[in-house]
Amino acid sequence: MKPGSMKIVIQTDAFDLGAEVNAMSQGRTDIGAIASFVGLARDMNEGSGVQAMTLEHYPGMTEKALATLVEETCARWALLDVTVIHRVGRLLPGDPIVLVAVASSHRGEAFAACEFVMDALKTRAPFWKKEETPEGERWVEARVSDNTAAARWDELP
Repeated sequence: MKPGSMKIVIQTDAFDLGAEVNAMSQGRTDIGAIASFVGLARDMNEGSGVQAMTLEHYPGMTEKALATLVEETCARWALLDVTVIHRVGRLLPGDPIVLVAVASSHRGEAFAACEFVMDALKTRAPFWKKEETPEGERWVEARVSDNTAAARWDELP
């Protein structure tokens, strides 16, 4: 990956998938594939309606954890660029929360690396979620399914 080809941003504002993909590929003819994932806030979780969600993070620590994760990803796959944008603050159902975009010469590496980043982000990045429900506010606990998804990568080369 070229120096400076990694974008990691924590922000309150919404992001634009099209603009991010265009920025990633602008003037590049070596990119053969860009795989992306956009996570959205849902209106249901654990059987309850969710009216809003507040995401908190520890500035500096979160960016460092994401940079380490992206560096690990780049060591596993031949990548040309990686963008990770994660929002914090109060979000409503339907709002975009996270963007992971990965560029490579070939689609297989882009798909695998994008999925790896998202699986690892869910378990390793220091974010805390609090949901507003009709029953009141609650902190969201880590999910076993997220740990299972992330653990499967330990078994793969």
